[in-house]
Amino acid sequence: MTDSKKGRRASGKRERLAAAAAQVLHAQGVAQTTLADIAQAAEVPVGNVYYYFKTKDDLVEAAIDSQARNLREMIAALDELPTPAERLKALLAGWVDRRELTARYGCPTGTLASELDKRADGLDRSIATVMGALLDWVEQQFRAMGRADARGSAVALIASYQGVSLLTNTFRDPDLMTSEVHRLERWIDSLTEDPATGGDDDDADE
Repeated sequence: MTDSKKGRRASGKRERLAAAAAQVLHAQGVAQTTLADIAQAAEVPVGNVYYYFKTKDDLVEAAIDSQARNLREMIAALDELPTPAERLKALLAGWVDRRELTARYGCPTGTLASELDKRADGLDRSIATVMGALLDWVEQQFRAMGRADARGSAVALIASYQGVSLLTNTFRDPDLMTSEVHRLERWIDSLTEDPATGGDDDDADE
């Protein structure tokens, strides 16, 4: 086997382990997850895990990187839509599509951020970077809509999502996510109807 083929196989196995880590950490949390759990989810012998990741924290970092990569791919797809309002509403539609998973485990980024916030080893800042990237993108959409307070509007939208994710998970009720997304869609529609004023911030908090 050539070195290039070996490199591709190694890279593929590492990415598979990182994706499995993101999945298992979302379902079980950091404290309850073992390297064996991740190896099983990735269908990789547990002994091979140590070739790519020396500690569970290394796998947590890889899971964060996997979330960041998924976010970049999602944003690239959303950016293909013609208007910022359509992009934002497509983002909301994705949240509704994942409502059953959210009801079981919560928001993947939000739950991991909550766990890692108790630590001071740098992983807390790594997950904050992922959430910050989404916040920045949402701000760009509101700015493109002529929103006077683009940052505040972005914070309001992400805060609404994180809040309803917590409630959806707490009550195991995916309909809560659907209802909140519909409210946010109406809010976005109201901003496109009167872009000159930038809309009413209070609409996002009703």
